[in-house]
Amino acid sequence: MKLVIQRSKYSQVTVDNKIVGKIDSGLVVLVGFTHTDTIEEIKKLTKKLVNLRIFDDENHIMNKSILDVGGSILSISQFTLYADCKKGNRPSYNKSMKADEANRLYQIFNDEIKKYNIKLETGIFQADMFVEISNDGPVTIILESEDL
Repeated sequence: MKLVIQRSKYSQVTVDNKIVGKIDSGLVVLVGFTHTDTIEEIKKLTKKLVNLRIFDDENHIMNKSILDVGGSILSISQFTLYADCKKGNRPSYNKSMKADEANRLYQIFNDEIKKYNIKLETGIFQADMFVEISNDGPVTIILESEDL
């Protein structure tokens, strides 16, 4: 499992010219799954995500989590996080989990976030989405299940 986390002042996702998810201050999380991912890894990464101290405290030091600041999360499924570009110029997506199983794990991931009482918005799994991210800082963190 791979998460690309961006601190955001405002972000939204549009499908077919309709806004399907938007947040003000919080995190945009791009989520990708590979074949070996498990529910246990989802729980560990979700706990790490909501406790990451990447928001400024009163001294302008990144010392607060999304739980501390009461921010929102915009969760976007993104199979391209497992693109393999080693051969040629056209990425291979063989490392990405098949859609049915990835969708199941993506829903579990989102349910885990909700357990922390964080306002959650999402895109639409497998839709052609237009994602607008106002990266605040900029702050971008990559978390992978293999790093835990």
